[in-house]
Amino acid sequence: MRRRDEALVADDPAVDEEKDPRFVTALARGLELLRAFRRNESALGNQELAERTGLPKPTISRLSYTLSKLGYLTYDPTTGKYRLGTSVLALGYACLSGMGVRQVARPLMQELADQTGLAVALGGRDRVSMIYLECCKGAGPITLSLDVGSHIKLSTTGMGRAYLAALPEVERAPLMAKLEEHEGDRWPAIQDGILQAIEDYRTRGYCRSIGSWKSEVHAVGVPFVPRDGSQVLAFNCGGPAFLVDPKRLEEEYAPRLIAMVRRIDATLFHG
Repeated sequence: MRRRDEALVADDPAVDEEKDPRFVTALARGLELLRAFRRNESALGNQELAERTGLPKPTISRLSYTLSKLGYLTYDPTTGKYRLGTSVLALGYACLSGMGVRQVARPLMQELADQTGLAVALGGRDRVSMIYLECCKGAGPITLSLDVGSHIKLSTTGMGRAYLAALPEVERAPLMAKLEEHEGDRWPAIQDGILQAIEDYRTRGYCRSIGSWKSEVHAVGVPFVPRDGSQVLAFNCGGPAFLVDPKRLEEEYAPRLIAMVRRIDATLFHG
């Protein structure tokens, strides 16, 4: 049976701590505890944290105490539970503010959202998901209820498929192996969708998700590969299936999304 400290980083194919003597398990455990908190969740006790991380409760107690002393958790003595502290928020904003692409992209994303009436988002990979780093919405009466910090599937969304399509094979192969493990019996169909997305990106410049993630959502995605060697990101444009005609999405909106990404690249890397 796999030890829990091995499982802590099993979701990231880039990490293999058994082969890396530089890996600090105690740090990984502390970060895993912070990841146990979910969106729109108020507070968690040590027992709940132990159940979610698989770590022993005494270890959780030490970690939560330490993190509260550092400001990453806030302890409520009335309930005996912890909330994420402001230091976590400071890290998040420091990350976002350090992304030059986000500042350049936002006005162009809003312009495209206004033109299409759809949602336009920028995201990066978080293990086997994509996380929204920026999101702009059009003036349409109904839009997707996603915002900065939202997680969506890596394997079935337009954004996630675009990210995968842009990776060099040496990076994509281990990630595909991890996705296969994560998706289980659903993998054969999901793999077919990813392989088609890779071909679509090669021939069309964008990837599609027509009801693949959720039957009620249609979207296209385009990767952004920074020329400075920083992490691959991806953009998407989409909305509710009953409002978004797939043909128009591919023939009109996808070319606009491609053009937007090219403008962002030109602004950042060509002065």
